Amino acid sequence: MPAPIVMPAPLRVLFVVSECAPWIKTGGLADVAAALPPALEACGVDVRVLMPAYGALQPHLAHSRVLARLAAHGPLPASTLIEAPLPSGVPAWLIEAPALYGRAGGPYVDAQGEAWPDNVRRFGALARGAADLARDTLGLGWAPDVIHAHDWQAALAPAYVRLGGDRVPTVTTVHNLAFQGLFPGDTLGALGLPPESFSMHGVEYFGQVSFLKAGLYYADAITTVSPSYAEEIQRAPLGMGLEGLLAERRDALTGILNGIDTTVWDPARDPHLPSRYDALALGGKAACKRALQARAGLPLDADVPLLAMVSRLTAQKGVDLVLANLDALAEMPAQLVVLGTGDRALEQALAAAAQARPELVSAAIGFDEAYAHLIEAGADIFLMPSRFEPCGMNQMYSQRYGTVPVVHGTGGLLDSVVDCAPAALADRSATGFVFREPTPEALLEAIERAVGTYRNRRTWRALQHNGMARDFSWTTSARKYLEIYRGLAAGA
Repeated sequence: MPAPIVMPAPLRVLFVVSECAPWIKTGGLADVAAALPPALEACGVDVRVLMPAYGALQPHLAHSRVLARLAAHGPLPASTLIEAPLPSGVPAWLIEAPALYGRAGGPYVDAQGEAWPDNVRRFGALARGAADLARDTLGLGWAPDVIHAHDWQAALAPAYVRLGGDRVPTVTTVHNLAFQGLFPGDTLGALGLPPESFSMHGVEYFGQVSFLKAGLYYADAITTVSPSYAEEIQRAPLGMGLEGLLAERRDALTGILNGIDTTVWDPARDPHLPSRYDALALGGKAACKRALQARAGLPLDADVPLLAMVSRLTAQKGVDLVLANLDALAEMPAQLVVLGTGDRALEQALAAAAQARPELVSAAIGFDEAYAHLIEAGADIFLMPSRFEPCGMNQMYSQRYGTVPVVHGTGGLLDSVVDCAPAALADRSATGFVFREPTPEALLEAIERAVGTYRNRRTWRALQHNGMARDFSWTTSARKYLEIYRGLAAGA
């Protein structure tokens, strides 16, 4: 008889995050946490998503079950590990510790926008919980082959694993190096970390404890969310003080462009749109433009180019560069729709512009998911003049919706938008307009190029079709992560 075929056990990955859409979301990390695990499952990976059981998650935990108790570690309290399915079907393992997570407000800040004073313990407990799961000491019948920690909130996990003597391979992914999780040096004891870890070869960063530096130093592999950003952070200024460590660990560093959830962001099936469309039948996009102009209170004009931003309103995102060009937009003429929230001064400046020029500017301060979808579908041109952008997702949403992006050539924007140059038009790779310096003048020149091209309907349609043909699904990215996991697991 032939020998029975023995299938290899699926690779087991513990995915450690502080937020996951749609349960709780403050930014792109939540979208990654929602979309990448099911893409990995489709590649045959056995994934568990570990995250805190925030009070706001209670409506989603009706069908949860208790898995185990996690022991206290010095000042880090004991907690309960519960399981509930995410909407994707991927199992979520949640650390239930009411003293840390059972409160109103956001995951990182209170209702007044102030950071929770005990964040060091709250996210120390998340990382410590991941390390507790490195071996199946809880009798769950499941132990990870790889622990994948995301951003500073989870980045102590590789430190706990390594300093605890475990050899489960770990990955740290940087979503935005500007946020490092810095806390006073005397919090080392509250984290239960050994004194010798408080050094330049460890968690210490200019006299402080840096969660993110710990992840970069102790992880077996480091990834970030685009190839260009992986290069940029190895030097100042985008290395944010960690460029030396990142350059030293360049052989462990990989940039993998994020994907997008192409089931949620699909103009042919989007329930938020008044009219759906695809690349072969773009008529519905004109109806979406009319609907967007009407909702924004702008004149209903099919011919005027409609520009848009959906963004955090911060200096990083280049909002001030757009504000500096309002006079030029009025002269073109063009219209501008903005949706976002952030710095109070920028919010006020946009609100004032909308009040002074209601025929030109519409600004919605806040966030509305349905409106964000309508903006992506109804706009002609999408602005992303970010001074730096680790990945960005709206430029990918825009291309999928036939909305042509204008972007600063940095990070993931550079990796996902092909400038409308003659050669790129000829080979059908052009999808948008890229400018090189984050200045008002450079942005205006790119907008003028875009508006000029908008007047040429044949070329504009080609740009739209090129963008809509791009594959921004998570499949390619998931396979690249799987290569990293397999390499680490094979060497463990």
